Amino acid sequence: MNNFRSFIKLCILALFLVITPILQAQNLKVISIGFYNLENLFDTINTPDVSDTEFTPLEAKKWNSQKYYEKLDHVAKVIAEMAIDKTPEGLAIVGLCEMENREVIEDLINRPVLKARNYQIVHYNSSDKRGIDVALIYQPSIFELESSFHFPLTVEGRLNFYTRDQLLVNGKLLGEEVHFLVNHWPSRSGGEERSMPLRNAAGDLSRSISDFILNLDPNAKIITMGDLNDDPFNSSVSEHLKASGDKNLLEQGYFYNPFASIHNPENYGSLAYRGKWNQFDQIILTPSLVKAKRNKWHFEKAFVFDADFLKNKEGKYKGLPFRTYAGNNYLGGYSDHFPVYILLER
Repeated sequence: MNNFRSFIKLCILALFLVITPILQAQNLKVISIGFYNLENLFDTINTPDVSDTEFTPLEAKKWNSQKYYEKLDHVAKVIAEMAIDKTPEGLAIVGLCEMENREVIEDLINRPVLKARNYQIVHYNSSDKRGIDVALIYQPSIFELESSFHFPLTVEGRLNFYTRDQLLVNGKLLGEEVHFLVNHWPSRSGGEERSMPLRNAAGDLSRSISDFILNLDPNAKIITMGDLNDDPFNSSVSEHLKASGDKNLLEQGYFYNPFASIHNPENYGSLAYRGKWNQFDQIILTPSLVKAKRNKWHFEKAFVFDADFLKNKEGKYKGLPFRTYAGNNYLGGYSDHFPVYILLER
């Protein structure tokens, strides 16, 4: 009899431990959603048919297990501290890019500072020649995954063009349906103008995915996030995706881009190049997230997370993102991008 009572007590305790986080989450009035370019989070293993040899122990970068785990701890620290002053439970959803595979994401979410959040992963391997992908991690006590899809980017006349897929994740954010589209658009390799058509095509793809959902539900709440390799005013974002910082344009079919007003090429953004700041990292919203009723999830504010520990402390690059490598020189930093996040309220 005593053993039976002990068993019942253990069952009640286990049930309490499962239900308590869920009940606490249901009472949330503010949640945070972020995006982070991890700057080449590779394992140390040479993967066949992928151009990842530079991140192996015998190549010029001397990438090894010690550096790998230091990088994991750094990235985990960033995710753990983002928005913690505004949402104590931490980021509910995080879009990620520039990681090699699912295994490195698993290593990331199992670092001590993140493990208690029980992040779950949505990831697909893409055809990018370097083997880097996009992914999304989420706290299951806040977001209930329903489905996910990935869409390759094809460009007319470029049969041998391979880049990151666009990741669509659908689910319930504490009971309310929300769609997430995670991106890492083609780089500016070869020059901004020459590579612009590739990003324009990426903007078209993102818009077509969103329009398909909006045709089914005109009030769909879609959050597009990513490293777009273009600023908010570039044509890929402003014309092809049709995103603007002007809320007056929402009635004309535009999406809302809060990072359009945050970016300042002279002194503020999420990354810097040749003395100018860029805001490649953006989170963009369909009108229903801007004009929603107060008892539904709606956009509150956008941020670039540029904590002091993420910045170079001195020298020519003081104040810029403290990155992992400069060429083949290991700096031991975090990323060449600052992460970004938004707050939703209801």
